[in-house]
Amino acid sequence: MSNARYETYETYGPAYADPVYGGFDTPPAGLHSAETLAHGTPGAPGAYEDTYRPAYETPTLPAHEAPTLVAYEAPTLPGLPRQGAPDDEPAPGLAGYPDPGTGARAGARAAARNGSHRRSARRRKARYAERPDSPMRRLLPQALVVAFLAGGTTAFVAEDKAIELNVDGETRTLHTFADDVTELLTEEGVEIGAHDVVVPGPGTEISSGDEVAVHYARPVRLTLDGHRRELWTTAHTVEGALRQLGVRQEGAYVSTSRSRRIGREGLALDVRTERTVTIMADGRARTVRTNAATVREAVEEAGITLHGQDTTSVPQGSFPRDGQTVTVLRITGGKEVREEPIPFQVRRTEDPTLFRGTEVVERAGEPGLRRITFSLRTVNGVRQKPRRIGSEVVRDPRPQVVKVGTRQRPASVQGADHLDWQGLAACESGGRPDAVDSSGTYGGLYQFDTRTWQALGGSGRPQDAPAAEQTYRAKKLYVRRGSSPWPHCGGRLGG
Repeated sequence: MSNARYETYETYGPAYADPVYGGFDTPPAGLHSAETLAHGTPGAPGAYEDTYRPAYETPTLPAHEAPTLVAYEAPTLPGLPRQGAPDDEPAPGLAGYPDPGTGARAGARAAARNGSHRRSARRRKARYAERPDSPMRRLLPQALVVAFLAGGTTAFVAEDKAIELNVDGETRTLHTFADDVTELLTEEGVEIGAHDVVVPGPGTEISSGDEVAVHYARPVRLTLDGHRRELWTTAHTVEGALRQLGVRQEGAYVSTSRSRRIGREGLALDVRTERTVTIMADGRARTVRTNAATVREAVEEAGITLHGQDTTSVPQGSFPRDGQTVTVLRITGGKEVREEPIPFQVRRTEDPTLFRGTEVVERAGEPGLRRITFSLRTVNGVRQKPRRIGSEVVRDPRPQVVKVGTRQRPASVQGADHLDWQGLAACESGGRPDAVDSSGTYGGLYQFDTRTWQALGGSGRPQDAPAAEQTYRAKKLYVRRGSSPWPHCGGRLGG
């Protein structure tokens, strides 16, 4: 509100503070007080007519109807300058408050525009100071000054907002000139992280009486039913965090107290919800509700005891899932030891004294002996395939030594080459060099017995020798004894 329409006069004399309003009491008796005159009333001798007319006296009334102006001491508000203060004093405002805001600044600009009026008023004041008994000297329109300040103060108060700020559960009421939530939090030094929650959201305009809440987020390393996750929560307790994260708590195992408070540093939390697991054992099915950490614990909660080699259809240390069926395997068994031979090796050496194609066993081989241990198991009454679990050698095998002839065979035997040896062989053995009679005594193309064969220079058994060697030795036998060694088939020789 501009006071350009009014003129200000300086009041002489001491002021007395009102203990309530900061104004002035009536001066003590004896103090000088200028006489109060009605407007237009002649003054004391030597005074001249006052021609000043305030703007609020329009239209002008006759002298006999003019209102009487009562002189008073205008109350002074705390922190406000006295009327007639120098131009370089601070603009009127409320003590102890910051910038009064837009309304106060508007009032200050209005006062600056009327600077010329105030300077004119000071010059008038100096002129009227020469009239000590002027009836208007003690008339201070302090109410006009208060009205001027009221405009700025009203705007100042309108900009000031009473906000209730709740920071992580701690509530306080404060006054602020911030326009929105972000500016308010910046003024209060409240830092917001990426996971923190602000209600209403940052940037939202605020008004006096609003509530602003800041909920700090806390990290939680949650292991839920065996699965680990890194999460954030604004809850202050474990129970609140589980509820906020949507974890079913009824019947659940929690690694710490539900009432434990969660600090800004967060915590690690292991939770196992209640699950339904069916245990099959001894021909019966048992269904349990459990929050066990392992299958073994769930089996025990079902009242089933494992003995000896008993086990389960899934690893006993695995996590039991909701709706899972676990079968208990009752196992009995033992061990069985079996012996098996170890084959011997055959070592061959060349012998120039033997005809080519002839082999003679110099030392017979001997097999070794191995002892093998097997595990026998019966699962739920069903015998399983034996499982080899160990082996040891009881006796090592002895290799067999065989001599192999390298001597060149003679081409023929004089006196027997012209005979039909092929016909004789066909009659005796059907022409088969490895033929053996039913008694096992005679063998080869010509059915030699072992003694006769070796007497003719053969080695080993005749049926093991090449066909050419058998024919050669048969010719030698013919030269010695004729066809008598073959009484039934000798006539086939044609000799």
